[in-house]
Order: sequence, then structure tokens, then C-alpha cells
Amino acid sequence: MGVGTIPLISSVISFIFAVAVLDQYFARRTPFQLVWAIGLFMYCISTVTEFWAETYGLNDLVYRLWYFFGAICVAAYLGQGTVYLLAKRRTAHIIMAILLSASIYAAARIFTVSINLSHLTTLNATAMSADVRLLAPFFNVYGTIALVGGALYSAWIFWRRRIFPHRVTSNILIALGALLPAIGGSWLRFGAPRVPYYTLELVGIIIIFIGFLRTREVFGLYRFPLIHGFARVAETNPSHPNGLTSPQRKD
Repeated sequence: MGVGTIPLISSVISFIFAVAVLDQYFARRTPFQLVWAIGLFMYCISTVTEFWAETYGLNDLVYRLWYFFGAICVAAYLGQGTVYLLAKRRTAHIIMAILLSASIYAAARIFTVSINLSHLTTLNATAMSADVRLLAPFFNVYGTIALVGGALYSAWIFWRRRIFPHRVTSNILIALGALLPAIGGSWLRFGAPRVPYYTLELVGIIIIFIGFLRTREVFGLYRFPLIHGFARVAETNPSHPNGLTSPQRKD
């Protein structure tokens, strides 16, 4: 089994995960599900580029796609989904507008800056210019704090109120799963071997998926994705065990 198999498995899992969350968005039309689905599709694209680089070699487009989606966007958009879940809608919209503007700027820089791949044998940030590399920490720190912090905050609220113990577990799993790729990405920036990074990505997305499956905030309606089309389902009573609830929702 080649090194590229690990990110390939991650891409398949993240794609299935993204489709399932997108289906939940069509059913419920809640913004946090749409933004999470976007983040998960970005995760899929990022890991596909890793698979391609390991299997067929690096090229200009693959490297730029990997840097934009993997090094810049994934954590930020997954974190933004959590912001939509927990924050006031107006606040979330303002932050989303800032994130979109920053993403457009990052994309313009990443896809136009000159890069030299001749010295690279694997994916890392060193081919990018210094000013572009400075963008990544801002996106990743924001996304990690929002996703991990939001999950831990939710777990603490449910634990303090002594309600929905399964959601305490699910949010802890989400926080743990989000930390693993972040740790792997930090190691990669310091030249760590790529196999542990790919492994942390894979384990991380699996743990996040398990955590999401256990929380009804995302999967409040269990069904095979997309077979029901794009129609919105009838609203569910939030007080019902199968309803969509969050520890602090202020719309």
C-alpha cells in the first residue's frame, strides 16, 4: 500500500461525510450545515491533491489547489460552521463576509504568485512566497479555535446542565478529531514526515464523522443522502429527542 492510499481514504470518507451533511442542509436549511458541507468538500479536495501528488507527482495546479484548500480554507470553514451554530446569525454573517473576502484575497495571491516546485519532493509550504505563507496561520488559528473551542464549549454546557450526555461525548470527539489534523499540519510546516500527517488527517476526519453522527444538531434526520431530492422536510419540535438543538442558539 503506497503512501498515497492514506489521503485517498481520507478523501473518500470526507466526500461521503460532505454529501451527508449537504443532504441535511437541504432537509433543514440551517446555515451551519451548508458551511460545514463546504468545509468538508474542501477537505476532500485537499486530500485528493495529496493523493495525486504522492501517486503521480507534484505539478503547479495540484500544489496551488492543495495550498488554497488544505493550508488555508479547510479549518476556517469548518470553524465557521460552528460559529453559525453557536453565535447570533447577524454576527455569523459578518464573520462570514470577512472570511469570504479574505479567502478571495488568498486565492488571488495563491493562484497568481510565482512558485518553484523544482526543489520539492513532497507537499509543504516552502514553494510559496513569504507573504502568502503568513496568511495560513490566521485562517488555521481562527478555524481551529472556532471548531475545537465551539465543540468544547458545547460539551461543557451540556455537561453542566446534565442533559443530553451523548452530546457531551460527540462534541469531545469533534474537538479531538479537529485537533489531530491541526497538529499534523503544524508538524508538516517544520519538515516532519508526511505519513504521520496523512494518518492524523485520516484519523481526524473519522473521529469528527463519528462525533457528528452522535449529535442530532447535524444529523437530526437520518436518511440515505440525496435520495429525497432537495425538498425541505417538516420542522421538528426542538424539545423532542430527535430535534435539532444547540446549547446556545440566538437567531
